[in-house]
Amino acid sequence: MNDDIPSFAVVGRVNAGKTATLATLLEVDDNDVLRVSSTPGETTSVQILPVIYHGQEIVRFLDTPGFQQPVEAMREIERLASGETPGPPHVQRFIDESADRFPDEVRLLAPIMAGAGILYVVDPSNPLRDAFLAEMEILRWTGRPRLALLNPQSDVPPAQDHAWRERLGATFNLVRTFDAHSARYEERRRLLESLLQIDELHAASIREVLGHMENEWQERRERAAEAIIDCLEKSLLLRVYEPIEERDQGVPSRFERKRAEASLLYFKKLDAIGRECVEALLKLYRHHLLQIDTEPSQHQGLDLATGETWSKWGLGRAGLAATSALAGGVSGGVIGSTIDAATLGHSLGAGTLIGGLVGGLSGGLGAFFKGHRLPELRMKPTGIKLAGGDGKKMVLGPPASENFSWVLLDSMLLRYHGIVTRAHGRRDAATLEANASESRVRTLPSDQRTTLQKWFTSCLKGTPDRAREPEVFAVLVELLE
Repeated sequence: MNDDIPSFAVVGRVNAGKTATLATLLEVDDNDVLRVSSTPGETTSVQILPVIYHGQEIVRFLDTPGFQQPVEAMREIERLASGETPGPPHVQRFIDESADRFPDEVRLLAPIMAGAGILYVVDPSNPLRDAFLAEMEILRWTGRPRLALLNPQSDVPPAQDHAWRERLGATFNLVRTFDAHSARYEERRRLLESLLQIDELHAASIREVLGHMENEWQERRERAAEAIIDCLEKSLLLRVYEPIEERDQGVPSRFERKRAEASLLYFKKLDAIGRECVEALLKLYRHHLLQIDTEPSQHQGLDLATGETWSKWGLGRAGLAATSALAGGVSGGVIGSTIDAATLGHSLGAGTLIGGLVGGLSGGLGAFFKGHRLPELRMKPTGIKLAGGDGKKMVLGPPASENFSWVLLDSMLLRYHGIVTRAHGRRDAATLEANASESRVRTLPSDQRTTLQKWFTSCLKGTPDRAREPEVFAVLVELLE
């Protein structure tokens, strides 16, 4: 223990969620660093988890074994008190004399008596039994600052929740709820802020950690925005060139085969660009267990008229409808274009764009619905060019749909949301799937839509507008925030 570094011991019953709480609080999803398990007694010794910024340890958390014999340990401390009200000296004597009979209780109490504050984790979905009351008494007798954390692992009846809070409130300095399987950045920050209320002596160190957390989170957002912009630019600039011979152009089946081969290669390369971006985001936010869900073959030959196409990219019918309207409204210079909210998400193409559609790419109209049709995703050659000598080459990419840029952006935003909302205390290996029922670009203000569309257009033309990139970066950072 170090008097200059505040320490907090996380204690509680076996399987109360102590280690999961630390994993989420400290963003550790690696079992080699901090193992989260449902196996009783998984944590058998005290594990030190330092919070380090710029090479300096500022705060220290201690993962401790769970209580195994709390009622018996309480009675032993009372016996050692010999009729007096138990207090710190008696707890210390218990530590010195009872290691053989109560190894787990001694291990978890030792760092507390050496100066650590207490984070007591309980699952309020369990009934309030004598064993819990014994744990509370023992921790109260230590005389150390105490914060109780309610970590519900299933639904808690209101009366039971009230009973827990009332009892904890009478024993602990502060009671807070912290769900280790769903807590996000703000909940983590509020938990650390709560430590200020139980440990004023080390307030400066705790505030320093909070400041570093905020700076780190902002830096991550900016780096994530850079990664997404790079992904979008590479995707919109992507072209695939397939050599063709004169006879290929004259025989439709050969030409179609060449087109299909080039299309498959295009989607493989597009998939690789997306994977690179998602992997960078997972690393940035310290996730090891999330898996990427894209496969290049799943996009081949699909078009927007099929129900599954853009769900592969993170959009369902409602999100697709919103994105389609957005692309049409922006590229066509529409003022006040909307989709009939009453039908959005219930039938593909049932919405109707309101307002004039003018201009658009290649002089065409913007994306809009006609009956049940939507612009296709199918790859079409964008040109037949000389490849040098007497040969020629087919050029594919990007898809002709004006929605393409917006759906790519929506896909990355949805996956980013899936990354930042996953608690590190979860240990299930999951696939990173976007929520297909919502669209992140749907609610963009018109000025942001215009900024992004102009940049998208420049990328699609093969000449990204570098002067506009700072504006695009600012829009992306705001979206991620």
